[in-house]
Amino acid sequence: MAGSPEVETLPNSAATAVAPLAVSGPSVLSAADDRTLIERAQAGDRSAFELLVQRYDRQVLRLALNVLGSAEDARDVYQEAFLKIYRNLHRFRFECAFYTWIYRIVTNICLDHMRHRRSHPEEQPPVFRTVSSEDRRDLDFFDRQQANGTHSDPEREVLGHEIGQKVEAALQALSPRERIVFEMRHYQGMKLRAIGEALGTTEETAKNSLFRATRKLRAQLEGLR
Repeated sequence: MAGSPEVETLPNSAATAVAPLAVSGPSVLSAADDRTLIERAQAGDRSAFELLVQRYDRQVLRLALNVLGSAEDARDVYQEAFLKIYRNLHRFRFECAFYTWIYRIVTNICLDHMRHRRSHPEEQPPVFRTVSSEDRRDLDFFDRQQANGTHSDPEREVLGHEIGQKVEAALQALSPRERIVFEMRHYQGMKLRAIGEALGTTEETAKNSLFRATRKLRAQLEGLR
């Protein structure tokens, strides 16, 4: 794939940004199937790469959206990440899990976006975290009624908006690395060891970042208890 003029153009699955979310993807593939697809893609098989995109697109977009809180920024990260994965797939040597290699690329891009935000705050529109339709499905019936009730109660809706602003402000106060570790642990459900591997660091370093993030958030949100 290196040196080929086609490497600048992503296959259709990755070029349509959020569109692949409508595809369930080959979730039944095993690690051995993964390796087969990677080897085929490294040999120039674009359809094999499309299958890899379908398998990992949800995780990539969900991580970017949770970390950055902006659908527009998440789409940018999605596109940049899969383009970088496509361009550098020939460098993957199976020395770690493929998902770890992908997460390392995605987290580095997210960290770059977050550092840019902190150094250019005047360019950033306000971002408010909302409950996604997927997260809402995880609520029980009573919680759903409470969530739906806020739309007919202006006072509660205003309060919910204010709480959302405070939560987002608390998350923004974290360092880029603290925030991404917190998001990967609590929103992605990743183990600390996997987080460390994805960030190219140790489990102990990831654990320390998570501890600092949690302590800062508790201090910032203490008044909401």
